[in-house]
Amino acid sequence: MYDVERIRADFPILAREVNGQPLVYLDNGASAQKPRAVIEAVTLAYSHEYSNVHRGLHYLSNVATEKYEAVRGIIARFLGVADERQIVLNSGTTEGINMVSYGWAMPRMEAGDEIVLSVMEHHANIVPWHFLRERQGVVLKWVDVDATGWLDPQKVIDAIGPKTKLVAITHLSNVLGTVVDVKSICDAARQRGVPVLVDGSQAAVHMPVNLDEMGCDFYTITGHKLYGPSGSGAIFVRKERLAEMRPFMGGGDMIREVTKDAVTYNDPPMKFEAGTPGIVQTIGLGVALDYMMGIGMEAISAHEADLARYAGEQLSGLNWLGLQGTTEGKAAIFSFTMEGAAHAHDISTILDKKGVAVRAGHHCAGPLMEHLGLSATCRASFAMYNTRAEVDTLIEALDLAHDLFA
Repeated sequence: MYDVERIRADFPILAREVNGQPLVYLDNGASAQKPRAVIEAVTLAYSHEYSNVHRGLHYLSNVATEKYEAVRGIIARFLGVADERQIVLNSGTTEGINMVSYGWAMPRMEAGDEIVLSVMEHHANIVPWHFLRERQGVVLKWVDVDATGWLDPQKVIDAIGPKTKLVAITHLSNVLGTVVDVKSICDAARQRGVPVLVDGSQAAVHMPVNLDEMGCDFYTITGHKLYGPSGSGAIFVRKERLAEMRPFMGGGDMIREVTKDAVTYNDPPMKFEAGTPGIVQTIGLGVALDYMMGIGMEAISAHEADLARYAGEQLSGLNWLGLQGTTEGKAAIFSFTMEGAAHAHDISTILDKKGVAVRAGHHCAGPLMEHLGLSATCRASFAMYNTRAEVDTLIEALDLAHDLFA
């Protein structure tokens, strides 16, 4: 049995009130709340165990290094990766994708080479490729979604041509909740000798992931969406790609030896981890992933699928609400607009008065907003601690907003 009330009790912030109302936190797509285990681990690390990693031989440095390095194995287990040396620790997806852009793609791409993207991508998986378009003449090829928000994997595959050097695709849309069949894309791209980067920022939160089965070349995760601290994350890089990449940043830990005339780089993954890392943030991420795996990703996925079905039914019953993304099997992420002059920001403000926290804006998805013909939407994104009762509260708050604006 999935005991959501027990899980909720592990998140202190969920017991508070906002504007005199019980907090209904539905902004998980932007950042998730933290369980007590993570909060306590971060407090312990700063108050009793803090030191820099890798560089000291004293007790505290050894403790910090052991805990920090253990997270690499935790992430590998969480993502279904057999060899933890393919896990590069970083501050999150944005850093990971920029690392691929500068360290792998830039030395290999020239004017006319192509990168295939979907129109659903988050800006973190768009802007680094625009850098290559601006500076090296790389061409970005866009694949649209249909009216329900579904991305046909065959259309992505068909967009791969003789000049395609990379496919960069989201695993789960942060706006529409669409789950992408990335395995089919990875299988076809590999047959054509084209690497695939998958943005797993949203998907890894909501469903089991097995990268050894998926077959992608790069896969990014972001800690603050995974119930861990901000400033933490990782990127999986296939061994062949690690060998091809040049370092993204230079500094301590990514070197073996430095002289006046030369530098010898460390082996991967350390080769791509320059400087003092987010030590405590990463330790906290490891605790967060252990917490999720303790509950079970299959169980979390099933609970959220139930929330998605229930929320979809309730929201669809509001005939004055415009839902964006209705594809079958979508995640519990719902973007919507309201008929009339009500702006997403106004709707969000009214919901906040009822204690309901949602996101309003373009959600760092400009090309998708353009495709939808919208400037902004409200987004309610659910997590493992949300309940059907909170869906009901959202519906009541939307009814109030509609009455006010009508």
